[in-house]
Amino acid sequence: MTSETSKRKRSGGRAGHAARRGPAAIHQAPWTVPVNPDRPTEPLPPEGVAAIHDTAMRVLEEIGVAFLNPEAREILKQAGCRLDGDIVFMDRDFVMEMIGHAPAQWTITPRNPDRQITIGGQHILFGNVSSPPNYWDLELGRKLPGTREFHSRFVKLSQYYNCIHFIGGYAVEPVDLHPSTRHLDTIFDKLTLSDKAPHAYALGKERIEDGMEMVRIAAGLSHEDFEASPRMFTNINSTSPLKHDYPMLDGWMRMARRGQGLIVSPFTLAGAMAPVTMVGAVAQSLAEGLSAIALAQYIRPGAPCAFGTFTSNVDMKSGAPAFGTPEYMRATQITGQMCRFYGLPMRSSGACAANVPDGQAMWETSNSLWAAVQSGSHIVYHAAGWLEGGLIASPEKFVMDCEVLGQILRYFDPVIWRTDPGDLAYEAMAEVRHEGHFFGIDHTQERYAEAFWQPNLSDWRNFEGWQAQGGVWTAERAHLLYKRILEDYTEPPMDAAIREELADFVTRRKAEGGAPTDF
Repeated sequence: MTSETSKRKRSGGRAGHAARRGPAAIHQAPWTVPVNPDRPTEPLPPEGVAAIHDTAMRVLEEIGVAFLNPEAREILKQAGCRLDGDIVFMDRDFVMEMIGHAPAQWTITPRNPDRQITIGGQHILFGNVSSPPNYWDLELGRKLPGTREFHSRFVKLSQYYNCIHFIGGYAVEPVDLHPSTRHLDTIFDKLTLSDKAPHAYALGKERIEDGMEMVRIAAGLSHEDFEASPRMFTNINSTSPLKHDYPMLDGWMRMARRGQGLIVSPFTLAGAMAPVTMVGAVAQSLAEGLSAIALAQYIRPGAPCAFGTFTSNVDMKSGAPAFGTPEYMRATQITGQMCRFYGLPMRSSGACAANVPDGQAMWETSNSLWAAVQSGSHIVYHAAGWLEGGLIASPEKFVMDCEVLGQILRYFDPVIWRTDPGDLAYEAMAEVRHEGHFFGIDHTQERYAEAFWQPNLSDWRNFEGWQAQGGVWTAERAHLLYKRILEDYTEPPMDAAIREELADFVTRRKAEGGAPTDF
């Protein structure tokens, strides 16, 4: 531990709201942490919740979960769990005792404290696409491996849009950077090009330890202050069926010890890595996820955890994953109901299986996003930019998804259902009565500018008007808009001394070899 100043003064750099040469590329609501006012959709009766819970507990007690990390197995053995080789068997009383330590709500405070986010309660947060290996845009017209430049474009888009609340994993995998040091460059870009809550991959000691140290440096924190409350988060995936691998568990335990945000998201595709029935797939996912949360709570009671659902189905003709399906939506709603039973915050996703930003991409993603709203999700991964089942990141799709997110945020705005006298508009109706129209009356003139959600991307002209302006399709408009946003983007301020310290850390860790690889 050090005794350095707990937080340096934030200054320098270009101001986040500096005067611009012209109008902003888009109009958008101010930054806020959204609140979902709707009651969640709960398909299960109480006996259904009890049945799924009992099935998940039986899996933990009788089938067990493979923990491929010896340290994790030893910790769970000390906790009283039974082991058979790699398989760990957990008693339901132990699991529920551990889950009881997990907070129902927690915060992440990034380097800009004005960007603090709350996970839990009625809050819902949207994040960028994460981890595709490939990039596609309309200008290229083909799929290409990701690069650092492509990755930085998505970080800038994520910073620019107020409907994006956190920066997830690599928006596209920059395969032009060597895997041993890739994490150093990308985390540096996340921390300098954005001031929103950052993610680091829990892929072994070096990557997660470097991530935590870089987040600490960027925020100007002492080690004590960094560990006092969450400043970042990670997400791990179980290796379904019923397995946790070595490196993810290593990073998971390191983050737990230092009190940083933890999300576990089993990748349970019904019919492939999980039972073909959706409630069976959900029960398996609960067993996988709760076992990791129990480990984190035994290591550090009260560690901030969330349960992530990625339960969907596959195309039984081809084996390809499907997203945004009716089954996906119900699985998300059911998992939300189970998370409320356990008192855990929940993560879901905005996913699709489409290969380009077309109609399929948008109806599948919209289904996924509205399932997140309906389920009471608190964290929505991949909310903007995801294509091909997570194999492609597209800036056009990012812009199109943000159009949907803007509508969802407006849907949450309580002004829509406010019932003040002016909103009930009796006097306006009495004025117009049975003739005329409402366009010109004072009631309309005083309110019209902010009465309705206004699009940045949608085109509401009739066919002739649209055709007269060139007949530009949605993806084409999104391409032009994403280019304008990048031109309008302003890098958030960072103290020059902190930036230098961060760059020096990256240089030193690169000289030391970064993270080990086998090539």
